[in-house]
Amino acid sequence: MLGTLLIVFRETLEAALLIGIIAAATKTIPGRNRWIGAGIVAGVFGALLVAGLMDSIAQWADGIGQELFNAGVLGLAVVMLGWHNIWMAKHGAEMAADAKHVAHAVRDGRRELSAIAILIAVAVLREGSETALFLYGLASGGGLDLRHALTGGSLGLLAGAGAGAVVYWGLIRIPLKRVFDVIALLLLLLAAGMAGQMAKFLIQADLLPGIATPLWDTSAALPMASTLGSLLHLVAGYEAQPTAMQVIFYVATLTLIGLGMRWKRAPSLSAGLRTT
Repeated sequence: MLGTLLIVFRETLEAALLIGIIAAATKTIPGRNRWIGAGIVAGVFGALLVAGLMDSIAQWADGIGQELFNAGVLGLAVVMLGWHNIWMAKHGAEMAADAKHVAHAVRDGRRELSAIAILIAVAVLREGSETALFLYGLASGGGLDLRHALTGGSLGLLAGAGAGAVVYWGLIRIPLKRVFDVIALLLLLLAAGMAGQMAKFLIQADLLPGIATPLWDTSAALPMASTLGSLLHLVAGYEAQPTAMQVIFYVATLTLIGLGMRWKRAPSLSAGLRTT
């Protein structure tokens, strides 16, 4: 549940902050709420369509082997999480500034009101589609209970939207860079865990050797079926009996994304929240 909550919270918060930037910069324009609402609805509809297509693709892929398909989904999710933690750390503030620029252009009469609806729709579609991919990746890794997923997703959605609204109304001054740093660290562990699960599926499909199976066995001290073991499996990819190849994938992913984050570290999305 925590993994689902984190993913949905981050994606919702990013969309909510961009919407907040646009709303704050266009608050004096009559009718802007209608266009903001239209953009949100269009984006949500598009994201739901993407989620539905993923399920259809999964059914179509039965003929090529479920292990291979799951490995592909997990690999794509790892790449996207890595992109989030590296590219967004570098360009989040630029995206926020671009959103504010469009909003100011609408406010000054240089662009039509429909521009803010399009911008919001694209943002919501992007974040919603990524959420669908990440959650499908979690489900492919195993151990994701539907009830827990729905609970975590609902809490993440409410928390992300609530945090965005609080920032918009200026009720508190949260150092958003710190918030995103903590979430980025947790998502880094999540990506490494997905990479380890991807290696497991490739081993099951006889496309990779296990090398050493298992490399260690901690099932007596921390069983996978225990509450803590299940939580660590979902959030950080814990395996009681991992193969050496799984550990290699895990460490390599952790190292590559971690080094990329350190290299690209830059002002966060919060830099774009200052409106004029």
